[in-house]
Amino acid sequence: VQLGLHTDTGTYKGNGRLFNQSDMASLTAKLLVILSLVRGKVGSAAAPDTCVFLGEEEDSSLYEDGDVVIGGLFPLHYSPVYSSLTYKAKPTPNTYNYSRALRWMQTMTFTIDEINHRSDLLPQLKLGFHIRDSCDDIAVSLRASFLLVNGKPVRSFRTEMIIGDAGSGVSMGLLQSLGSFYIPLVSYFASCSCLSNQREFPTFMRTMPSDTFQIKALAQLVSYFGWTWVGVIGVESDYARFAIQLFLQESVHFSVCAAYTHFYPVGLSQQDLDKLLKVIQTSSSKVIINFSGEAEMQAIIREVQHRNLTGFQWIASEAWATSKLLWEKSGNLLMGTLGFAIQRADVIPGLQQHLMSLTLSSVHKLAFLAEFWEETFNCRLNGSMNTHYHGMENYQDRVSCDGTEVLNYVYSPYSDVTQLRVSYNVYKAVYLVAHALQDMSNCKDGDGPFLNKTCADPKNFQPWQLLYYMKQSNFSVLGEKVNFDQNGDPIAYYDLMNWQRGPDGSLNLVKVGFYDASLPGGHSLVINGSVIMWPAGKQVCSPQTVCSEGCPPGSRVARRKGEPICCYDCVPCAEGEVSNKTDSVDCSQCSKNTWPNQARDRCIPKAIEYLSYYEFMGILLCVVSVLGACISLGIIVIFFIYKDTPLVRANNMELSFLLLVFLTICFLVGLLFLGEPSDWLCRVRYPAFGISFALCISCLLAKTTVVLMAFRSRLPGSNAMKWFGSKQQRASVLLGAAVQGMICLIWLVINPPHANQNTDYHSATIIIECVTGSDAGFWLVLGYIGLLACMCLIMAFLARQLPDNFNEAKLITFSILIFFAVWITFIPVYVSTAGKYTVAVHVFAILASALGLLFCIFAPKCYIILLKPEKNSKKQIIGRRT
Repeated sequence: VQLGLHTDTGTYKGNGRLFNQSDMASLTAKLLVILSLVRGKVGSAAAPDTCVFLGEEEDSSLYEDGDVVIGGLFPLHYSPVYSSLTYKAKPTPNTYNYSRALRWMQTMTFTIDEINHRSDLLPQLKLGFHIRDSCDDIAVSLRASFLLVNGKPVRSFRTEMIIGDAGSGVSMGLLQSLGSFYIPLVSYFASCSCLSNQREFPTFMRTMPSDTFQIKALAQLVSYFGWTWVGVIGVESDYARFAIQLFLQESVHFSVCAAYTHFYPVGLSQQDLDKLLKVIQTSSSKVIINFSGEAEMQAIIREVQHRNLTGFQWIASEAWATSKLLWEKSGNLLMGTLGFAIQRADVIPGLQQHLMSLTLSSVHKLAFLAEFWEETFNCRLNGSMNTHYHGMENYQDRVSCDGTEVLNYVYSPYSDVTQLRVSYNVYKAVYLVAHALQDMSNCKDGDGPFLNKTCADPKNFQPWQLLYYMKQSNFSVLGEKVNFDQNGDPIAYYDLMNWQRGPDGSLNLVKVGFYDASLPGGHSLVINGSVIMWPAGKQVCSPQTVCSEGCPPGSRVARRKGEPICCYDCVPCAEGEVSNKTDSVDCSQCSKNTWPNQARDRCIPKAIEYLSYYEFMGILLCVVSVLGACISLGIIVIFFIYKDTPLVRANNMELSFLLLVFLTICFLVGLLFLGEPSDWLCRVRYPAFGISFALCISCLLAKTTVVLMAFRSRLPGSNAMKWFGSKQQRASVLLGAAVQGMICLIWLVINPPHANQNTDYHSATIIIECVTGSDAGFWLVLGYIGLLACMCLIMAFLARQLPDNFNEAKLITFSILIFFAVWITFIPVYVSTAGKYTVAVHVFAILASALGLLFCIFAPKCYIILLKPEKNSKKQIIGRRT
């Protein structure tokens, strides 16, 4: 392969193909492996005894021989301070040992020993192990993995699979190199969702759930407590970057927003801490989700404690959700912390005895065991291989370890078996390999899964053959079924842990819920909130952290332009709309017959409005209508009693009685306009109104015409009165009413009036009203009454100067003028009002015009009949004007 670097484009060319930088990093690593293998083959072919190991020999590994040797990588050391490599000097070794990782390593050796002593699992095979320190560093881990898969130069063993590593970034680095050789890598603590990509990492499996599930659990957790405004921070690593990216995507479904996202380097300097704490302090969010490991969290908590920053609700990723070391260094700052921890094994039988079996003689064999022993008991081993502590201050002043040290009497994360979570993952990872080998052993030629249905030899197999069986594995461990999906990920289960202070001040990890990805959606997260201890102590409600206060029922969310969806204003629902829950995005429209209440959080039946008999206006109009009818009937009685008097007889007694009857009907017609309208009532009220007034005006027209014709007939040669006898008068009245009746009949047939529920005028009120159906019909009825009134006015005006003392023409003229004044005023008021007021105006016009006719025409006559009887004589009636 010819390689050429083009610095101006940042691309690399090989065999006519362009590569980006990540491709070249992977390709370079693979070429180094190939070259080392080629060198080994050439050397062995030329001179088998002259093979040389390139590099310094290291004895810091744990090895036990077997038919199948399982490789192991554990971060037995770590560095809290990151330093970039200059390649001018050899990197200094990491100086901090990791007691928990030592327990993980011992769990692997214990599990392999347990399997070797079982008669039902791999009875014909002995498992061995080769374990090395990865230092939680990609470069160190790569070197260790090459030593594992190639074997030490002084021995012939090699591993065909590796259990490791703890970090997602380190695991990715290993896969980029080992993946081309199909060497399976089973991680017990790498959770990055990026590793689920089987196309890029086909040889990867893990007993640690993918972050995809942890992120779903975290998003549901913050949503459960109503935390919509949270801070998200993480270390500069693939693990944190992919996790935060997934969280930002998932949180959208729960209307949760990130107040800020901040990445900090692996080794936090004071400048990095100042920048991080400034972001945290300037934000209004009090909930912080942190994706990091123990080392980075220690530095952050130390600075938070130094600045005395309190009141924060910490949400831990699974990487530090059960770290007792952080509790010891934080005081009360982490009280109330919530975090999802991976599934715990209540107990792994025999593990604690295995961990406690370390003795002074056994720790001399391995450097990292010696380091652990010296740090735990604060003593110094004679002839110790521990080079990490020799330069420490006061190291030489330590007392010598004398063999009286007992692990049972001291606390150490190494011997703490109360939270067997990662250790349980290691336990399952070893059993995964064992069950895959068991399935391989059970294969029979002719039924095998490989070419020509062949099987693989459990003592001499290719890594890809073992990988095939591992992908198909399905087994039980400690009563739990273990299986994997198509991406090599186990089914996720997390315990929701709450950090509480124990009676002695120690950390009490209390399980307050769980997340089970196998449960149906919406039920996967279960929380017992009553036992949660919050940062401020036990309380009923969790701390609140929102960008905007929740919009109460009756309002809706109005997004602020250019800001996250959690930042919004609350806008009251529009007229006719309601919202019955907090933070409603939209308000819902009430139905046609309902209307929002004052709070606009529910729809209530609309108020029904019509002119009722029971309200003041209805009662008043009803009283006037009845009173007018009674007065008309009273006048009829008076006229009947005095029917033989000259005054009554002289003014066309028959038409007067008819007019009084029709006026009584007019008054009573006003009652038809009161009460709840219905179709039949609407179809009665308008014709009754039109015909009754047509009868009244026709009577007046007949009376006026008779008076006028009576005087005209006195002229010589005139015989006009023979056409205006009693029959003709009655016929003229009926004819005038018949025309109105015909108009009403046509109106009722074509488009009759009907009841209608009107919501257009006032949205909160249903106005039950009579609509005319045909506006033309209504105005024709009203226009015909006006026509009769005009004719009556003309006749009365012509007869106004007739000489009789009791000539009615003047009275009729005045009454018709009042009639016109009322109805001309009625028209614009009727058109401009709505609802019951329209009806009230109509009834008022009816009563006013009827009273005008009644009092103008009959009041003077009743005055003379009752109070001035001396004027009720024939002499007075036929008297002439002076």
